[in-house]
Amino acid sequence: MFGLSHLFYPWGLVLQAAAMIHFFRRRPENYWFYVILFAGPFGAAAYLVVEGIPDLGLLPGFWQGFGRRNRIKILETQILDNPSPGNYEELGELLLEQKRYAQAREAFNHAIAARNDSPYAYYHRGQSSLGLRDYAAAIPDLEHVVAKDPKFDYYRAAGLLADAYARSGRLDLAQPLFGNVTQFSTTPETLYNYANYLKLLNRPGEAREWTQKLLAKKRTLPRYMQRLERPWFRKAKSLEKDLARA
Repeated sequence: MFGLSHLFYPWGLVLQAAAMIHFFRRRPENYWFYVILFAGPFGAAAYLVVEGIPDLGLLPGFWQGFGRRNRIKILETQILDNPSPGNYEELGELLLEQKRYAQAREAFNHAIAARNDSPYAYYHRGQSSLGLRDYAAAIPDLEHVVAKDPKFDYYRAAGLLADAYARSGRLDLAQPLFGNVTQFSTTPETLYNYANYLKLLNRPGEAREWTQKLLAKKRTLPRYMQRLERPWFRKAKSLEKDLARA
C-alpha cells in the first residue's frame, strides 16, 4: 500500500498536511497522529473521513466568527457617538466569544459603570476575568450574580464561582457551592472543575472517581457534543495522569 504513495504526489503531501493541521487544532485521540504519519496519504484520507468531515458540522461557528468581527468593528464605531450600556455590553459579549478577555472586561467595566443593574454584565465580566486567570477579580462579580440567583445560567455561575474559590486557595468556600452544583449540573466543565478541586484537597481517590465519571460521560454524548466538549475530556485525561503519579 505504501509503495503506491508516489502516485499521489504532491497531493498526498497536501492531504497529510491538511490532516496534521486539523489534528493539532482539534486534538482527537492520539493514535490518529501515527495513522497520519506512518500510513501516508491513505492514513490522512482515513483520518479526514472519520474526524475531519464530521467537524464540518461545527463550521457555522467558524463562519459566525467573521460576522462577530464585523459587528465588533461596527459597535466600536457606534460607541464613539453613543456610549450606551447596551452597546458596551453587546461589544463585551462579542469580545468574550472571541476570547479577547482583556478587551471584553474593559467593555463590561463601561457597561457596569453606566448601568449596574444587569446580572449578565457582571457574569460576563467575571468570565472575562476567569479567562485572564484573574480569580481575585472574578470572584466579586460571580458572587454578585449567585447572590441574586443561585441557579443563574443553569448553575454554571455557581460552578464557576466555586472553581474560582478553589483556584485562589479558598477551599472552604468552594465546598458548599460544589456540593450544591454537582447535584444539578453534570456538564463536563463542572465535573472537571470538581475533580480538580478534590485534587487540591489532597483527596486523589475521589478526584479519580469524578474524573472517570467525566470520561465515562463521553460515551453517552452524541457525536457532535463529544466534539464540542473535547477540551474538557482532554483536560480530564491529563488530570487522570497527574493523579496516577500522585
